[in-house]
Amino acid sequence: MTTAETTAVGTAAHRTMRAACTIAKETIRYEDRPVPVPAPGQALLRIETVTLCGTDLHIWEDDYATELPMTQGHEFCGVIEELPEPHPRLAVGDRVAVSPVLPCGDCHACAIGRTNACDRMSVYGCYDVEGALTELMAVPVTNLFFIPESLPAHLASLCEPAAIAMQAVNRGRPVAGEKALVLGSGPIGLLCTLYLTSLGVEVIAADTVPERCALAREFGALDTVLIDPAVPFPDPRHTALLTTWTGGKGPSVVFEATGAPASLNNALRTVATAGRVVAVGISDRQVTFSMRTLPVKDIDLIGSRNSQDLIGEAAELLARHPRQAEALITHRFPFARVAEAFETMRSGTGTVGKVAIDMPGAAA
Repeated sequence: MTTAETTAVGTAAHRTMRAACTIAKETIRYEDRPVPVPAPGQALLRIETVTLCGTDLHIWEDDYATELPMTQGHEFCGVIEELPEPHPRLAVGDRVAVSPVLPCGDCHACAIGRTNACDRMSVYGCYDVEGALTELMAVPVTNLFFIPESLPAHLASLCEPAAIAMQAVNRGRPVAGEKALVLGSGPIGLLCTLYLTSLGVEVIAADTVPERCALAREFGALDTVLIDPAVPFPDPRHTALLTTWTGGKGPSVVFEATGAPASLNNALRTVATAGRVVAVGISDRQVTFSMRTLPVKDIDLIGSRNSQDLIGEAAELLARHPRQAEALITHRFPFARVAEAFETMRSGTGTVGKVAIDMPGAAA
């Protein structure tokens, strides 16, 4: 198996390209494939950067509802190489970030405009559709969003997770001056904190890893809480901090960004009466709480998934905060070392944040 980086070669009609395919559990195979021909309404993209998230790791480990083989990659950006027909806002040579969600258009969620929650969605590199760990892709122009010139490719690929965080924040209906608690300071929690503070919301962030708490302050958190998983939250110190901060009322909105059942219970326990809890963290684990919890405190418990056309706004947010965006990328690998990138993610250390794959088409 060769892992040499290549670029698409051949005549216009018979070009080939390289793709990294997850063919079985923890097994990447590099394949030569025909370059896709963009249909009307599509653009041909040369992929610049793909960033990997926890979902990608689960797919690579064959621990996800995705059938292998699959070419992974749903957080990505690229440069438009071909447009079969003129477009009012896009042109060949434009740098774009991509929404990976392809909604069905027919289900209830789609009918009411919430395509981010489509019942039968396809997602590049996750569900039904080959993803971006390939040199070239044909993508609907409706899924493309312009990247500001100041945003480099390895940061532009963060537009998808940033849009997920922005969707969660919007679901929580925050207003300037509110006090929000963000549980979890991984990439989504940090991006929630960044967006909240940009809206004038005061944030206290929490995590079980000291380094992540420190990073949350760089993303705008007023203060942080280090949680000991072995000790019920909030402990007396946490209670004193939250009481002083909120005048005894509790935070009016809490964002759960870990997917841990205990964390959702922490959110319900600490949120103010008549407050909102937004659950953006996802896992298959079961959560249990008293049937008194929601009605007695009159809590709005809100789910949040993907984003509703926020990729462009996410690009602008990242461009305004390049130092914070850069801090999310802790490791970069060339396309020839995708397997090593997944191994690094699996190490599970607190120092591993977002992992970026620099594709052969990326600018130097």
